[in-house]
Amino acid sequence: MEYTLKKSLGQHFLKDESVCHRIVASLKEDTFSRLVEVGPGGGALTKYLLEIPDIDFKAVELDDEKVTYLEHTYPSVKGKIIHQSILDVAIPFEEQFTVVGNFPYNISSQILFRILEWKKHVPVMIGMFQKEVAERVASASGSKEYGILSVLVQAFYEVEYLFDVPQSAFNPPPKVMSGVIKLKRRETVCDMKSERAFFVLVKAAFNQRRKMLRNPLKGMFTPETLQQEIFTKRAEQLSVADFAALTFLMK
Repeated sequence: MEYTLKKSLGQHFLKDESVCHRIVASLKEDTFSRLVEVGPGGGALTKYLLEIPDIDFKAVELDDEKVTYLEHTYPSVKGKIIHQSILDVAIPFEEQFTVVGNFPYNISSQILFRILEWKKHVPVMIGMFQKEVAERVASASGSKEYGILSVLVQAFYEVEYLFDVPQSAFNPPPKVMSGVIKLKRRETVCDMKSERAFFVLVKAAFNQRRKMLRNPLKGMFTPETLQQEIFTKRAEQLSVADFAALTFLMK
């Protein structure tokens, strides 16, 4: 049984078995009893995930044709596929679950925001992204890659860049390199006024990342507060802790 690749869904299917083995090995470094695979596609990873003993497994797949293909090729996956987009799906488990996937590149940022919505349930995520996105999530303050995604994800998760994946590992080969990262939920999170205040502040700060913070943030703080030295810095110079502390000074 064959399947077609759909550009509209950002489909690039993994064909390199060694990459699959490395992802599964990274996954097994932590214990888990529930696992959600996002975008199983042609089942390159799925066939190994189905072999992990004593876990409750679910896969989230939007594409009808891939659902049919997976159920035909890997009969044990029947009844375990949630036939929806990861962006629309209800939380797959009420208990703690790990997330893994070769994520569709066209919605990779939205998938990370989804993980943040589910962070109380997701202690670990291992995902493949476009290398540029993977580096952005893992980058430290002061670097040019450091941005909204870096701060918001790192506030709640420790991020580890695991390895690069070349274009040749996929069918069809994407135009860009890929990278696999691991998110591990932090035991303690910086104090902040509220998560909503933190998200709003970080997004506004990076909206004009070349300017001193007092420009993009002027509506959020009193004129007196904006005289503090921290507001002469640019967004990329602030750590996660700096942003969290600033939320308490917001109007």
